[in-house]
Amino acid sequence: MTAATQTGGIAAPRKRRRNVPGIALYAFLTFMAIVWLVPLAWAVYTALRPFADTQQRGYISLPGSLTLDNFLTAWSQGEFALHFASTLIVTVPAVIVTLLVASMIAFAVSRFSWRFNLVVLLIFVAGNLLPPQVLIVPLFKIYTAIKGVPEPLSDNGLLYDQFFGVFLINVVFQVGFCVLVLSNYMKTLSHELTEAALVDGASVLRIWGAVIMPLCRPALAALATLEFTFIYNDFFWALLLIKTGDRRPITSALNNLQGQFFTNTNLLAAGALLAAVPTILVFMALQRYFISGLSLGATKG
Repeated sequence: MTAATQTGGIAAPRKRRRNVPGIALYAFLTFMAIVWLVPLAWAVYTALRPFADTQQRGYISLPGSLTLDNFLTAWSQGEFALHFASTLIVTVPAVIVTLLVASMIAFAVSRFSWRFNLVVLLIFVAGNLLPPQVLIVPLFKIYTAIKGVPEPLSDNGLLYDQFFGVFLINVVFQVGFCVLVLSNYMKTLSHELTEAALVDGASVLRIWGAVIMPLCRPALAALATLEFTFIYNDFFWALLLIKTGDRRPITSALNNLQGQFFTNTNLLAAGALLAAVPTILVFMALQRYFISGLSLGATKG
């Protein structure tokens, strides 16, 4: 006789097993999300408070008033409009050229078999292992020694103190990482696509532009988000290779908000939030592609 028959035809309800690993993972992710959001929330809270209110009540206290004056002061005092423009002049072309060059190199080393494809890939990857700090002295000498740079790219004939110089060094240092990511992704694409295009008479350049690049759109969007953030937040190369204050990036504008003997931390928090706006907008615009690009390695292979 079955258990249902012994109990009068009604089966005893089974106790649902608790998904302990799932609950633990959810709790851990919730905790990590809070840990990451607390500094941002605290920066927003600090930026909205007048410094006099913070000085009177303390940083950990309820505000007497909230205002947007710190944002307006930071924008004008830090000359954010000028530094935003200087940053975008370098960042946008650098991201485009980096992805363009990296996609061509990744296409060559991943879709075709030739004698030096692995060596070329290793050279670009090895470039990421070189700390940029070790190049300060030789790079500075190169930038101040090369003369005759044409007028559209330089107003003094040098790479030093020019947007083009910072653009160039950012492209050089970011191409290796993009080549590594794109080559690994392109290897997951079917080789029959390339072979079919060759049979149809398509040139190598057309295969790269019309067949492979559309399939790499999620990976390119993910890299565009990362590269925009990397280059936009760069302070090292701009500080080293640009001496004119008006040409320095937005990260240097935060220095304009600090005094020699006193720093208004509320004003500085407002400036930091203003500086972060473009990267947040780029991530929001490419969020769908960015997330799908990060998950490509787990679903293909």
